[in-house]
Amino acid sequence: MRMTSIVIPTRNGLELLVPCVEAIRAYTSTPYEIIVVDNGSTDGTLDYCVREKLAFVSYPDNAGFPAACNAGLKIAMGDALLLLNNDVVVTHRWLDNMLDCLDASPDIGAAGPCSNYVSGRQQDAAPYNTMEEFHAWSSLRNTPDLSRRIPLERLVGFCLLFKREVMERIGYLDERFSPGHYEDDDYCYRIRLAGFRLMMAGDTFVHHHGSASFRKQDNAALISLIETNYRKFMDKWGIDPRQYI
Repeated sequence: MRMTSIVIPTRNGLELLVPCVEAIRAYTSTPYEIIVVDNGSTDGTLDYCVREKLAFVSYPDNAGFPAACNAGLKIAMGDALLLLNNDVVVTHRWLDNMLDCLDASPDIGAAGPCSNYVSGRQQDAAPYNTMEEFHAWSSLRNTPDLSRRIPLERLVGFCLLFKREVMERIGYLDERFSPGHYEDDDYCYRIRLAGFRLMMAGDTFVHHHGSASFRKQDNAALISLIETNYRKFMDKWGIDPRQYI
């Protein structure tokens, strides 16, 4: 039976990782494995992974988001591969709908959900104030609906599902973008260059707390990092990635 490997990079975010994992376990009906990649946490993340019998990779220091994703992908066993931020809370039918979207055509390479906190077309209204309200609302919101599955030129990497065939064709995330930003734009562009389409599974909504790790950075340093990686993308491809946002 088909399995999905869910790769979750984290760094000192145990308070987010716990509800992330709990929601996966509560709301995922299709076979899956969870792989946590820890970037040098000192908050008990590894003890939690051992206690909860989660597969994990541990770095002594912060290797960055792209490297962490790659480390998880290298040990993933699934036919479908999913990169998931540790500050995402999934809900009813999230993976079933995304897999249905991904499998709708051989030329669909990746799929992503809608969320309350995400740039571009995947942003959607979120009429809830608590996680209890979110799960109650999403039981209707995440009703399968083919008309809401829309092709895009860009998907955001906070919750990105793709076929193993895609990774075997284009390789891993480009670690030149470490510690993070624009590595997902780069990956999506490479997916499209390989002849695959990107799809927004608009009938899937997940909650995203939003850039939890990067919010801990100094604002000026964060702005500088984003601009630096934007220039790296421009230098690599000769096109402006912001046109796809």
